[in-house]
Amino acid sequence: MSWLHTWCGLVCGWLLCAIFLTGTLSVFREPITRWMEAQPLVAVDQNAPTSDISGAARYAEHYLLEHATGARFWRVEFPQYPGQALQVAWRSGSTLQQVSLSAETGEILPRGIARKTEGGRHFMSFHYMLHLPVLGFWLVGWLTVGMLVALVSGVVIHRRIFQDFFTFRPDKGLRSWLDAHNATAVMTLPFLIMIAYTGLAVFYTSYMPWPLQAAYSSSPDAYSQFQSELSGKAGSIDKTENTATDWPSLLRQAQTLTGQDARMLLVQNPESQKATVRVMGRHDEAHPSQTLFTPQASVLFDGITGATLQVQKPLPETLSLGDQIYGVLRSLHFAELGGWGMKWLYFVSGLLGMAMMATGTLLFTIKRRNKSQREFGTATARVYRCIEAFNVASIAGIGVACIGYFYANRFIPVDMADRATWEVRSFLLIWLVTLGHALCRPVSKAWAEQLTIAAILCLCLPLLNFCTTGQHIGRYLNAGDWQRASVEIVALGFGVGLVIVLLKRRVDNQRTHSLSI
Repeated sequence: MSWLHTWCGLVCGWLLCAIFLTGTLSVFREPITRWMEAQPLVAVDQNAPTSDISGAARYAEHYLLEHATGARFWRVEFPQYPGQALQVAWRSGSTLQQVSLSAETGEILPRGIARKTEGGRHFMSFHYMLHLPVLGFWLVGWLTVGMLVALVSGVVIHRRIFQDFFTFRPDKGLRSWLDAHNATAVMTLPFLIMIAYTGLAVFYTSYMPWPLQAAYSSSPDAYSQFQSELSGKAGSIDKTENTATDWPSLLRQAQTLTGQDARMLLVQNPESQKATVRVMGRHDEAHPSQTLFTPQASVLFDGITGATLQVQKPLPETLSLGDQIYGVLRSLHFAELGGWGMKWLYFVSGLLGMAMMATGTLLFTIKRRNKSQREFGTATARVYRCIEAFNVASIAGIGVACIGYFYANRFIPVDMADRATWEVRSFLLIWLVTLGHALCRPVSKAWAEQLTIAAILCLCLPLLNFCTTGQHIGRYLNAGDWQRASVEIVALGFGVGLVIVLLKRRVDNQRTHSLSI
């Protein structure tokens, strides 16, 4: 069990640190996206009426019919606040196109109004598939299984784990790292088990597709047919009557059926006989009234006839038992309950979970540095040197890459083609550079330099924002935009925390040097 915990935790821990940090940041993906879009500031009044959704829908439909023919899907995000732009997106081949329209006039807004960016969605995509659509998806799944194995084996081998939780001995070298590892493990153990299990469970049809394939074959429409039968809708609809669907009419029907205003409209296979239109309700998951049993409202329409295919009301009693269980698992994993307070709890728990993994990988290298067992023969020293470099890149390096992603958003020209893709590439390139830096520099210097870079970038993020957009925390707060203000406040908090770590590390090094003299 000890061997299993050690090596499973080490090998899985490198990528899991990155997965956990990006997953933790994705809890606030909407505020991050708003900050990165850098739209002009307007006074935000949550009670003020937004733009006419029906009129905005007509503008979006007209634009997509004219400019997005042949696309695989259309997506329309309606304004949630007064003055917010109408976001229109479509995918042609592998390229995602995005345009901002005025919700009042339908005119194309200048690109500077809303930057094309993946925003917080990048962190979510990296979290569950590492930006490797098939390979990354399965790799994250197996890493999650390895995480569960490491958690269970860790509880078994640490018989005094709960007793050790109340014991922390600072400045004791290896003992201090073990105490920190135990303390963070106990504090986050229920959260870690829950988040790992639900992360696997919500993708059950992808990780275990064989029952679905046995019942519905392996056709691309198998999952849709499965969902159709669960919701009790007809298996097939006669689409011979080519009746044009009116988006404003569909929005009104959806509002009547669910009692919620529309937040988003998704069209799959537009301009084809298989076209469907899904209207998503305005699901305020940040509101404290949201619970595990508050599903998101949506209505699915036939894209040709306009017939109602599926209705999901925001009431738990409208769900089947299976859908209720799945909804609970999804709400638990995506923090779709309890409002902003619960999101902050997930955020802190995610950081503590990453700290547990980080201290575990560091504990391994400290042990082997003090007492090498020559497990790899003559290559043992080189193997452990690579392990130490991976530790630096997976803990400090991923932090540099994450904050560097925000800088890429401001430095990449607004009118550059595929700028959202280049933001993601910048993130991956920065992370790769930190690994090369850790391999080339002495370990202690690599730690100090990368943590210093991360601290400087975090502390200077508000200054960067002011210099590139003219926006800053004060203006955000005056406009009542707490979401964008919080992005910079959290960045400053990370920067201050890293400075404290660096100062503590410097004091410890000076103390060690004086004792050796």
